[in-house]
Amino acid sequence: MTKFTVGLPIAENDSFVDKIIEYKEKISEVYFSWGNFPSGRSSQVGYVTPWEAQARQIELLDRLNREGLAFNLLFNANCYGERAQARALFEEIGETVDYVASRYRLASVTTTSPLIAKFIKNNFEGIKTRASVNMEIGSEEGFTYLEDYFDGFYMKREHNRNLRVIKKLRGWCDERGKELYMLANSGCLNNCSAHVFHDNLVAHEKEIASKDNAYDFTGVCREYFGKDGRIDSYLRVTNFIRPEDISLVAEYFDGIKLATRVNPNPQRVLEAYMKGRFSGAITSLLEPDHTGLFYPKIIENSKIDPAWVKTVLNCNKDCRACGFCDRTTENAIIKLEDI
Repeated sequence: MTKFTVGLPIAENDSFVDKIIEYKEKISEVYFSWGNFPSGRSSQVGYVTPWEAQARQIELLDRLNREGLAFNLLFNANCYGERAQARALFEEIGETVDYVASRYRLASVTTTSPLIAKFIKNNFEGIKTRASVNMEIGSEEGFTYLEDYFDGFYMKREHNRNLRVIKKLRGWCDERGKELYMLANSGCLNNCSAHVFHDNLVAHEKEIASKDNAYDFTGVCREYFGKDGRIDSYLRVTNFIRPEDISLVAEYFDGIKLATRVNPNPQRVLEAYMKGRFSGAITSLLEPDHTGLFYPKIIENSKIDPAWVKTVLNCNKDCRACGFCDRTTENAIIKLEDI
C-alpha cells in the first residue's frame, strides 16, 4: 500500500485533522515544525498570537497521537544564519526533540543541515534522520556524500517523472539500507534559478519583516506564469505527480510527501491523493497554488491525457524537440466562463 506523509497546518477548525484520521491507514507520518524554529515554509498562522498557535498545534497533535499516528519533526530551514553551528542552537534543538519525543510517537526528523542530522543521530537513538527535499539531492554521488548523516533522502523533485533516475536511486538506497522519499505535489518551477534565494528569504522572514524593505519577493514562478501564454507550458516546467499517476512510481519510494501546510484547502489535496483521482484545476492541489494566475482558464485534471505521465516517465527529456507536454496542457485547458 502506498504510504503518505502529510503536513499539519495550524488551522482554526479540525476539518483537516478529521480527514487525516479518516485516512490514517494510508498515512505513515504527519510532519510539522515547532515553535520559533524557521522552516521551509512561510509562517502559517496570521490570526492568532505565537503562544495561541503553539497551544493549538499541541491540541491537534494530541488528537492525532491518540489515533496512533507517527510524526516527523522539521528542522528544514535553508539557513540558520549565525546560529548554524552554535552550541545554543543544538541545545534548543535537543530540548525540543526531547519534549516532542516524550509526548508523541516521533519517528523521524527532516533537516537541511548535515550538522543537525549528525546531532540527532548522536543523541537520539531510534529517531531517523531524513534529508530535506530543499537540499535538492538528485544523484547517487549526492546521496553518498551524506550517507553517514542521513537514514533517508528526499529525491530532488525534478526527477519525479524520470523513471530511469528513480530506479537508480532506489537501487542505491536498497544497497545501503537507506530510505527514499518523494514530494508529489510541488507547484514549483523545475530548476528554479531563484529557489535557493527564496528559501533563504523564508528562513529569515522574521528579521526581514522588521526592516524597511525596498522590494517584495513572492517567487519568480508568479512572474513567469503571470505572463500571457505561460499556462501552455505548465506541465512541462513543473514536476508534480497527479493523484491518478502515483501508482506508477509508488513502489520505488518508502513514502510520498504531500505538501499541505499552506495550501488553502488541504482537505481537498488529501482526499484527491487518497482516492487517486481528482476533477478540477490541477494547480489547486499544489504548493504553491497558481490557480488564480490563470483565471478564467484552468488546467482541468480530468482532461489530462492518461498516457501523459506514462510517456514522460520514460522519455528522453528532450523537451525542445518534442512538444508532447505542451500539447497535453493545451488539450486540458478550459475557460470557466465558457462552461
